[in-house]
Amino acid sequence: MVKKIKSYKEEVKIALVGKYIKLQDAYLSVAEALGHGGIANDTRVNIEWIEAQDINEETAEKYLSHVDGILVPGGFGDRGIEGKIVTAGFARKNRIPYFGICLGMQMAVVEIARNVLNYKGANSTEFNQKTEFPVIDLMPDQQYIDEKGGTMRLGQYKCVLAQDCYCKKAYNADVISERHRHRYEFNNKYIKEFEACRVKIAGINPDRNLVEIIELPDHPWFVGVQFHPEFKSRPNRPHPLFAGFIEAALKYKKSKE
Repeated sequence: MVKKIKSYKEEVKIALVGKYIKLQDAYLSVAEALGHGGIANDTRVNIEWIEAQDINEETAEKYLSHVDGILVPGGFGDRGIEGKIVTAGFARKNRIPYFGICLGMQMAVVEIARNVLNYKGANSTEFNQKTEFPVIDLMPDQQYIDEKGGTMRLGQYKCVLAQDCYCKKAYNADVISERHRHRYEFNNKYIKEFEACRVKIAGINPDRNLVEIIELPDHPWFVGVQFHPEFKSRPNRPHPLFAGFIEAALKYKKSKE
């Protein structure tokens, strides 16, 4: 492992688009997991730290067109949300490898709802409780809870992986367990509409029938997960999704050469 780190054969540039960029330790686990993915691929990972608030339809090209992969991590609150939505759309339309974690997955769902399903104004009820299309919403058993304290989905939960999806190949398993820290979920009322526009529901929590993973089968590598895979990644055991993401970024880079 140390030998690999000292003599990488390749390198990739990954845009990390977040809202706590000025305090990079907020994303320490994600940054480390990206490095672990690099070790798995004999590739140096250079992170470009990008403030989500700086991205809009006019600036996305400037910030994102030169990178080999885009990662949008978790977070809370509405600051930078529209920038994350634009980021997910830029990755989708330009076929750049995209990895959305927690909020990054949710904003990819919102982007697809707005621009593929044409549900204008679609949003998460975390940010707009009056949205006509609440594609991300509170868990059903939390609809009437006012205190946030202990209401989040925390800790380890099972996920059953769909057949013929990228994540199943990456994990080489039918059922996985991953760690969570969030309160809002994919709204199951919209599953059929998303599936009709070629969004793969790639992972489901079997106990509560909650969507854990989405993929775009027609995209080189577009994966959104509700959980936090970075928490289980280690230098000598890179998380399979981070390893796969860096592998996809490397392929994308070589396709441009």
